[in-house]
Amino acid sequence: MTLQFSGQWPLNSSPPFTTFQPQLLMPARVPLVAFAATHLHPAPVVQVVGGAPRNGSVKSEAPVEGLGCKGDWFSLNSDIRYWANALRPVQWYPGHIAKTEKELKEQLKLMDVVIEVRDARIPLSTSHPQMDFWLGNRRRILVLNREDMISAADRNEWASYFAKQGIKIIFSNGQLGMGSTRLSRLARELAADVNVKRRSKGLLPRPVRAGIVGYPNVGKSSLINRLLKRRMCPVAPRPGVTRELKWVRFGKDLELLDSPGIIPMRISDQAAAVKLAICDDIGERSYDTTDIAAILVQILARVPSVGTKELSNRYKIKTDGRSGQIFIHDLALKLFGGDTHQAAFRILRDFRKGRFGWISLEKPPR
Repeated sequence: MTLQFSGQWPLNSSPPFTTFQPQLLMPARVPLVAFAATHLHPAPVVQVVGGAPRNGSVKSEAPVEGLGCKGDWFSLNSDIRYWANALRPVQWYPGHIAKTEKELKEQLKLMDVVIEVRDARIPLSTSHPQMDFWLGNRRRILVLNREDMISAADRNEWASYFAKQGIKIIFSNGQLGMGSTRLSRLARELAADVNVKRRSKGLLPRPVRAGIVGYPNVGKSSLINRLLKRRMCPVAPRPGVTRELKWVRFGKDLELLDSPGIIPMRISDQAAAVKLAICDDIGERSYDTTDIAAILVQILARVPSVGTKELSNRYKIKTDGRSGQIFIHDLALKLFGGDTHQAAFRILRDFRKGRFGWISLEKPPR
């Protein structure tokens, strides 16, 4: 599936990239990710929409080097792919996932409805390319978790996009339980005809079976715990905590299957892989923290609700947003005694905790 970013109007062209010479700006021993901000057309005046109010954020109607139009979003995704191509490929496929995938295919035969959980910040990147094939004609509910980390405008856009495809969608916050009541009700409604058919055959009714599937660390187990109102499934803020399939009973008429995160054996779209790393939806051993944080800085510099001003105000470092590696190098010298890994982790953590406000890294395809 092609990942796309959207706004309001397309750019007519995209100038070629030029080669950056790191020795002119910083010590050669510090690796530097290629940058693209200098190669964009001058950005138009944009009005900032969404995002939590913060001191030092970009004011509305202020000229920014940002994502003010649909072409800018598409250009950014191309830039992410360009930056990613200069890095070691992000790949992560621990041994338990292969076993889980095989078992899950068998369990799917027993499911009346499938609940697919994705990260609301990157709904396309957290969609398994084989999921449609595996599910076939089974009833499906799509849950976009972490709804508190994207704006209301983004939620409306995604709701409209999936509604046009006939997909039932629920926005949730697994940590606070938002959306869990509606999810349990919808699962029962979609599978209500199961027991109608059983009664017509003279069989006793049975609980509706719902399987919860999705990428690692998108909040599947947290969602089940909220549904059950007790901690039945282990959770932790990192991928790979759940390692085996587990059926749990929810009341008398619903059974839920918690499953480990499943991810393709090989991720061909490295722009998607980078976004998985930024959002902590893939094991951290699969990527270099400094490289991923550098790309995040370059993305944030072009998001209108953040921009270079917010980056400078938050970390007290001047930046033009063109080189994330230089920014991390300066932050490391300022706060971490030159430790670029700690500086990179700080930036990633701030994003994952929502400290930059409501930010979606993807827009619905046009």
